[in-house]
Amino acid sequence: MNILDKIIFDKQREVVLKKSIIPVSQLESSVFFERETISLSQKLRTSSTGIIAEHKRRSPSKSVINHSFTVEEVVKGYENAGACGISVLTDGKYFGGSLDDLLLARASVNIPLLRKEFIVDEYQILEAKAHGADLILLIAAVLTREEIKSLSEFAKKLGLEVLLEVHNQEELEKSIMPTLDMIGVNNRNLKTFEVSLDFSKQLASQIPDDFVKVSESGISSIEAISELRPYGYSGFLIGENFMKTDNAGKAATEFISKL
Repeated sequence: MNILDKIIFDKQREVVLKKSIIPVSQLESSVFFERETISLSQKLRTSSTGIIAEHKRRSPSKSVINHSFTVEEVVKGYENAGACGISVLTDGKYFGGSLDDLLLARASVNIPLLRKEFIVDEYQILEAKAHGADLILLIAAVLTREEIKSLSEFAKKLGLEVLLEVHNQEELEKSIMPTLDMIGVNNRNLKTFEVSLDFSKQLASQIPDDFVKVSESGISSIEAISELRPYGYSGFLIGENFMKTDNAGKAATEFISKL
């Protein structure tokens, strides 16, 4: 069993447990449930930088990245730096995140928030909406075409945008459908954790222009972004590069100002 399989196995059990504790009606009564969401895809189409900055405490490949910031400090720093949106990891076991992080981020900033999570069930999309997210992530590697279709349709009904993450041509081909807003290419192989920008370059021409193209993982320099832009990418998800510094907001400000 690779790390991704382990995460999904644990996630399915976690969702069953959560459903037994917090009913859907409680999620639907959240103050954020009627909130008008902010479109990340529109922001990326008109932005000159396209940075989606990430709040991430740790990861299976790097263990601890940073535990010393508060969520508010990080997300306010990112907003002030000029990020187009913020990705908030909510997985607890493997990434040290939580839905509280999303809630605190929503209370602190007024830019699009992505719930970065391993989504396997509509219940998690309701959670995302109830905790102030504007968009969700769906990972093609762990979902069938039918699941991507039903989950993305459900998200759209709630007014959430959908970023679909792919890693190879097979995943891309099974996933393309009108209920997606953005297609992200993960430069990190989720099974081996090897990172290469070639993944983004190879898949770029296969992604229809109806979707905003996002490159994720392994982007740590201005040069990487300059390399990817000619391939049609207008969004760049950066996490570790900012989080591993003493001041994520300052690191993001310096990075974005160079763009």
